[in-house]
Order: sequence, then C-alpha cells, then structure tokens
Amino acid sequence: MIYEQRIYRCIPGRLPALLSRFENHTLKIWERHGIKQAGFWTVLVGDGNHDLHYMLAWDSLADREAKWNAFQADPAWHKVRDDSEKDGPIIANITSAFLRPTAFSAVQ
Repeated sequence: MIYEQRIYRCIPGRLPALLSRFENHTLKIWERHGIKQAGFWTVLVGDGNHDLHYMLAWDSLADREAKWNAFQADPAWHKVRDDSEKDGPIIANITSAFLRPTAFSAVQ
C-alpha cells in the first residue's frame, strides 16, 4: 500500500466551498472509481488555515494512475468542479507526495 498526501491551498474564504464539494459530491464519485481516502484534515493551529490536507490509499502507482485518470475524465466530476467554481476559483495551489509506510508504521 502507498499513500498520496495532497494539500490544497485555498483562496482565502473559499475553504468552505471546497469542503462542501468533497463532502457532498467528490467522495461519491471517488467511490464509483474505487478511490479510497485515508483521511482529511484542516489546520487547527499553525500555518495554513486556508488549507485542506488529505491522504488517499493506493495499491500501487499503477492503481493510482488508472483510477485517478478515470476520475479526472468523468463528466460528473467536471460538472461538480465547474458548478462549485461558479462564484470563482477555489484552489490557489495543490501539492502532492507519494508516501510509503515504514516497517514500524501503525498504518500499513
């Protein structure tokens, strides 16, 4: 198992729109594509109070490529994204890293 850590840095004031998009739409589309989330976080204390952090669990990089590409091509996703941005862009920047658990990690 590998994990993808993604950080979405939102335009100030737009984090609620991003959270709503995930909670009400994106997770359902991911479920159809077999994309497994490992958790979502916002910043309670520290830098990045406009950020959403989340992790996805993948069987392999090939698994990620196939499922993510199918999700990105899904017309339902395009509609949700476009509808959620009708009042303007939500995300200023996205960073991503692929992580491999250590032998002693509680999460494998």
